[in-house]
Amino acid sequence: MTEEFLRVIDTGDLPGLGPEQRTSARPIAALGQAVNALGQSPATANLARSAALLWHDHLDESHMVSQGIASTDGSFLHGIMHRREPDYSNAKYWFHRVGDHPCYPSLASQVEAYLGVTGNEALAKRLVPGAQWDPFQFVDAVESAMHTGQHVDALQNIQRLEFESLVASFLA
Repeated sequence: MTEEFLRVIDTGDLPGLGPEQRTSARPIAALGQAVNALGQSPATANLARSAALLWHDHLDESHMVSQGIASTDGSFLHGIMHRREPDYSNAKYWFHRVGDHPCYPSLASQVEAYLGVTGNEALAKRLVPGAQWDPFQFVDAVESAMHTGQHVDALQNIQRLEFESLVASFLA
């Protein structure tokens, strides 16, 4: 189900770190129809809807859905949305509510591998200290990148890994 969902919401490019709207983002109604056609279980339908809206830069609409999901996955989506908004302190609040998400070990490994290939060991040490994913350092790194322009491409790719890891955990 994860691969099918990711294929349905694919835009061919990566979301920005901030709230900008890409030309590749699909309209809300068309996106909703495509996601609904996948036939998720009632337990995952709102998660999938919020995730699809988030991927397609519809932050307000994703927020309206995710704030009604009382689970760690809903809090995770809520945190990503606030990070992109940008409302960094609110993003951290929601990541505190997430706690130690089950996808973090896999995400940590993927981020270390990606940053190892790109030669960015300093960023890897910051985001994955002791081989543990640190969502708060990721929020700080995004905030810094939005001010300095440094590491934007790498952080967008890490944001993709984060998103895919989360989606895989609730659509598995």
